[in-house]
Amino acid sequence: MNKKILLWSITAALAGFLFGFDVVVISGADKKLQAIWESTDAFHGMVVMGAALWGTVIGAIFGGVPTNTYGRKNTLIVIGVLFAVSAIGSAFANDPYVFAFARFIGGLGVGASTIAAPAYISEIAPAKDRGRLVAMYQFNIVFGIMIAFLSNYLLSGIGENAWRWMLGVEAIPAVLYILFALKVPKSPRWLLSKGRVSEAREVLKIIDPDIDVDEQIKEFNAHSDKSDKTETIFIKKYRFPLMLAFLIAFFNQLSGINAFLYYAPRIFEEAGLGESTALLSSIGIGVTNLIFTLLGVFLIDKLGRKTLMYIGSIGYIISLGLVSAAFFLGWTGMAVPVFLFLFIAAHAVGQGAVIWVFISEIFPNHLRASGQAFGSSTHWVLAAIIPSSIPFLFNHPMIGPGVVFLVFAGMMVLQLLFVAFMMPETKGKTLEELEDIILKKK
Repeated sequence: MNKKILLWSITAALAGFLFGFDVVVISGADKKLQAIWESTDAFHGMVVMGAALWGTVIGAIFGGVPTNTYGRKNTLIVIGVLFAVSAIGSAFANDPYVFAFARFIGGLGVGASTIAAPAYISEIAPAKDRGRLVAMYQFNIVFGIMIAFLSNYLLSGIGENAWRWMLGVEAIPAVLYILFALKVPKSPRWLLSKGRVSEAREVLKIIDPDIDVDEQIKEFNAHSDKSDKTETIFIKKYRFPLMLAFLIAFFNQLSGINAFLYYAPRIFEEAGLGESTALLSSIGIGVTNLIFTLLGVFLIDKLGRKTLMYIGSIGYIISLGLVSAAFFLGWTGMAVPVFLFLFIAAHAVGQGAVIWVFISEIFPNHLRASGQAFGSSTHWVLAAIIPSSIPFLFNHPMIGPGVVFLVFAGMMVLQLLFVAFMMPETKGKTLEELEDIILKKK
């Protein structure tokens, strides 16, 4: 693999590290912040914990605009700035409203990163390596998650203001990321879409010195010429890729993955573990996530997207069913953590490895950022609603954790049917070839 493409892809994927760190770092401050500000479960879930997720929704809905207008690279740089501002602001906040606003800013960065980073990587990657390279974004998400869990554990004993350090330390990788992002080139497909052919030619020569650059530009222009630049992803022609993006994002969140990551220590305490053991178990979740994401990244271009989704769906059903049973039957000790490790492994090798790769592949070049924004928006609207409701659902006498996890297991049965009967395989094909294949299925 071309070393420069690898370096550029890793740099763009580092937005995923900040995404993962930002989403999970709040879990270490969860119960402390509720106690300090004496918040109700509803206020704590919707405002203190949920503010970042609502920011993510806005970032995902509107992130396609700067990604298309100003380019993937420039958007990635702005994302780094948003993360840095959020980290510093939330660390110095003295009331829940300022804290929520600072977290909201970071959420904007998370949402926009799910559009700009996968789009950028998919547009610089050769077809044979695209799955692995785009999946590095997901790898960095889970690496950020693991580091956040570890950081929370290491900082948890430094005193009353430990939560400020937990949240503020994110500013360090955010600033480093900005410096790295300044050095990557612009996406060649974005440059071509803007008529900047000579700049695109230079980048394409670096991507693959052995290909006929003129032929590749000709292929891009052939597809571009067939496209109506005024059309949107919501017309009948694009109904099938739109449905695919919606359903893969819908099932991703209806597995309960973000609800679990946000409240891992709380869930472990509900299962009978002490506070310290719960935080330590959270690190185990991060390590498991990292290992199985690496496996997914390794396999995605070998086995394909559908096969990984089959494996993940079956793993989800088994693990979530066992977690639900553990709460219903009162199993204590390490039973719930072990079942949730299995759940994380299933997610990492399946949905986790596939979602951002798949959404970045199924839309035509001129609508990729818009399609990515739609899929990301679906993902993040649900990621805001579901985790925000967890404190209320867990504490409701008629619901509780057992029912919640049982519903998640049922949704994964539906995901298995989606994979079997609707999801196309996208491995090994150029983005232009996939455009022809998927639009013929409309």
